Amino acid sequence: MIEGKISKLLPWVAAMAIFMQFLDSTILNTALPSIANDLHKSPLDMQSVLIAYVLTLALLIPLSGWLSDKFGTKNIFILAVAIFTTGSFLCVLSVSLKMLVFMRIIQAVGGAMMVPVSRLTLIYSYPKYQLLRVINFITIPGLIGPVIGPTLGGWLVEIASWHWIFLINIPIGIFGIIVACKAVPNYKKKSGKFDFIGFLLFSLGLVLVSLSLEFAGEGMTSIINVLILLVLGLSLLFIYSIYSKKINNPIIDLNLFKIRTLRIGIIGNLITRLGIGGVPLMLPLMLQVGFAKSPTVSGMLLIFSAISTIVAKSWVIPFVKKFGYRNLLISNTIILGISISLFSLPEKSTSLLFFIPILIIYGFFNSIQMTSMNSVSLADLTPHNASGGNTILSVTQQLSISFGISLSSIILRGFNLSNIFEDISSSFKATLLILGVITVASSFTFRYLKSGDGEEMSGMKKPS
Repeated sequence: MIEGKISKLLPWVAAMAIFMQFLDSTILNTALPSIANDLHKSPLDMQSVLIAYVLTLALLIPLSGWLSDKFGTKNIFILAVAIFTTGSFLCVLSVSLKMLVFMRIIQAVGGAMMVPVSRLTLIYSYPKYQLLRVINFITIPGLIGPVIGPTLGGWLVEIASWHWIFLINIPIGIFGIIVACKAVPNYKKKSGKFDFIGFLLFSLGLVLVSLSLEFAGEGMTSIINVLILLVLGLSLLFIYSIYSKKINNPIIDLNLFKIRTLRIGIIGNLITRLGIGGVPLMLPLMLQVGFAKSPTVSGMLLIFSAISTIVAKSWVIPFVKKFGYRNLLISNTIILGISISLFSLPEKSTSLLFFIPILIIYGFFNSIQMTSMNSVSLADLTPHNASGGNTILSVTQQLSISFGISLSSIILRGFNLSNIFEDISSSFKATLLILGVITVASSFTFRYLKSGDGEEMSGMKKPS
C-alpha cells in the first residue's frame, strides 16, 4: 500500500483516465454530422471514425498488462496519456476523413492502455479491504461520461466547432501527466517472453467479433458477410483457447477463469451490459428522433441520471456490507432491468416530468451495478495474477459496451425493417423494453456467487 500524498492523488489520476476515455467515446456521436459536413462527406460515411477507435482498443488492450509489468505502471500510464493527448491534437488538424480515422487510431493506442494500467496500479497499491472504496470512486467518471458526452458534444458543435470535442482532451491530458509523474508508482513485475502468436490469435479474434456486430448493428454489409466475420473471429478465439494451454506465459491466461468470482464477474459484466450498454444510445435517440425533442432538452433530462449516479456512490459500500455481493447483485440487476423497461411506457404526448423519477432510479442502481460487478471480479486476485485478471476485465468491459450498443442497434433496426410499428417511437420503446428484459434475465448469472464471496474486498472480513 502507498502512504501519504501519493495514495490520495492516485485514485484521482485513475478517475481522470476513465473520464477521458468514456467521454471521448460518447461525445463524438453528436458531432459526427458536423464533422461530415466540414470534411465534405455524408454522415453515413462517418462510421469508420467510431469503428477504427473501438477495434484498436479491442486489439491492444490485451497488450496493456504485459507492457506495464515489463516497463512499469508509471512509465506505461504516462506514455498512454501522452499518446491519447497527442492523438486528440492530431484529430483537430485532420482535413480529410482518412486522416481523421488514422488519428483516431493513434488516439486509441493510448486509450487502450490508460484505463487498464491505472486500475492495475490501484490493485497493486491498495489492500483488498480498501479496493471497493477506491473502485467505487473511480467508477463515477465512467458512468457520467456517457451521460454528459452527447449533450456536451452537441453544445460544443453549436457554439464553436467540432474541433473542440478533441481540444478539451489536451489540457486534461497534460494535467494528468503532471500529476501522474508525482502520484503513480512504477510497479514492475517479472514477465516472460511476449506471446506474439497468442496476441495475434486473441486480439484478431476479438476484432473480428466486434467488427461483425458493428456491421450488423449499422446494416453496413450483408448478413452473410457478418456471419463470416463472426465465425472467423470465434474460430480464432477457439484456436487461442487450445494454444494458450500449451505455453507457459500466454498473453491471456484462461486458467484465471478457474477463480469463481472472476469468472462470474466477467460473465455477469458481459451479459448484463448487453442490456445496459444500449441505453445511453437509445434513450437520447428516442427523445430526439422518436419524440422530436431538442438535443438540449434530452441532455438536460439525462442530468438527473448523472446526479443520481453520484449520489448512489455513498450507498455502495453499506449495501455490499449489509447484503453481500450475491444478494445485492441479484436484486440490483432485477431493479435496474425493470427501470430500463419503464422507459418504454411514455408516449409522445407524455410529460417529460414522467422521465425524471425513472432516470433517477436508473442512474442510482446502474451506479451500484457497475461498482459491484467490477469489484467482485477482482475480489480473489493476488499480486501474482492481478495483471492477467485486470486485463481480462478490461477486455470484457470494452467489448461488452460495444456489444451492448450493437445489440440495441440490431434490435431497433429489426423493428424498423419489419414494419411492425407505424412510427419509429414505438420501435425505440420496444427496443428499450427488450433491453430491460435482457438485464433482468442476466441476474441469474450472479446466483452462482456464494454468500461469502468478496467479504475481504468489502471490508466485512479483515485480512489475516
